Amino acid sequence: MQILVDADACPRQCLAILDELAAIQGCPVLTISSFRHRLERPNHLTVDDGPDTVDWALVARASAGDLVVTQDMGLAAVVLAKGATAVDPKGRVYSSTTADAMLEERAIRARHRRAGGRSKGPKARGRADDERFRQAVLRWMNPSEGRTPQ
Repeated sequence: MQILVDADACPRQCLAILDELAAIQGCPVLTISSFRHRLERPNHLTVDDGPDTVDWALVARASAGDLVVTQDMGLAAVVLAKGATAVDPKGRVYSSTTADAMLEERAIRARHRRAGGRSKGPKARGRADDERFRQAVLRWMNPSEGRTPQ
């Protein structure tokens, strides 16, 4: 059981929460980023800057029972298929029952952008996001309290 983090887009607040909870539970945290988003921290892997390089490095290391932190819906769908749990930095737990809808939403947004469409960026991160994220990680760490279904 380990925590794998797509660190290219993971807020520092999430990393701090993960470090705190992992230290209590004795669970390893591996962060992976491209060399353009390099982090100086223990258990960090820096990979090339190619398309999806971080995603493939995470997929190669993810196993059933692991927790993967990512904002990438495609990556989340792949690790869910491997039996891992996936959560985004705002505490949304991805589900295999909604993976098809997530991927369709992603495709629609991509088509819209390719056609020259614009969209609003994400809302600013707040304390409620930190708390949702903390609770999602705690549910994964403490299965007796009801791990979120996949």
